[in-house]
Amino acid sequence: MIVRSIGATLALALLTSVAMAAALSGKPQPSEVAFVTHIQHTLMTKYPTAQDAINAGYFRYTNEDDTGAISYANLHWTSTDWDHPSQLWYDAHGNLLGADFSEPYVAGKPPSLWGVNPRRWVHIPEHVHYVLAGAMGLQGFEHAVHASAFTAAGGNLADPQAATLVKMGRVTSASQIAHIFTFPNIWDLIVWVKPNPSGAFAEKNPLVHPSSSGGMSM
Repeated sequence: MIVRSIGATLALALLTSVAMAAALSGKPQPSEVAFVTHIQHTLMTKYPTAQDAINAGYFRYTNEDDTGAISYANLHWTSTDWDHPSQLWYDAHGNLLGADFSEPYVAGKPPSLWGVNPRRWVHIPEHVHYVLAGAMGLQGFEHAVHASAFTAAGGNLADPQAATLVKMGRVTSASQIAHIFTFPNIWDLIVWVKPNPSGAFAEKNPLVHPSSSGGMSM
């Protein structure tokens, strides 16, 4: 799902892009029906549970957001086809909700792929995400730093290391980091795999009810 808790500047850029996409109806246009029908069948067959995503190389990196979605990424930020999303999202019970597809960002040129209206793609700026390795196996999610701040501290976006976060004062030891990765400058497309009365491209799904912790940061 769309990245949240990424800092005010990144959030503003993302919200602006999302607002432009929201001008379209969430319901698929005729040229988009084949794409939506295919992924709703194929992804639900391949990745019905969060454990299926983990087995396929995805890992969790967010809290549950206010749509009820928890995001898992595989760090492959160019979606080569309909069957290989860069992210999958699940509800608090591990049931598949939807997927993100992504392409490298080219300013002013959203992707024209798979019959999907280019206006549905939103821009997510580059930043560094990290997941804390908490006590008793409990992980802490929703941690991010600006790419510029990370590089200013000597970090390498091509190979981000926990040591840079120690230098920045984000953690006291590299052992506290379970995952660290660069979320690149991309065009991002969100699609509900779970049937959605509001449309497969809508931001929220009235059939999904977030848990009591949905939308809360850790």
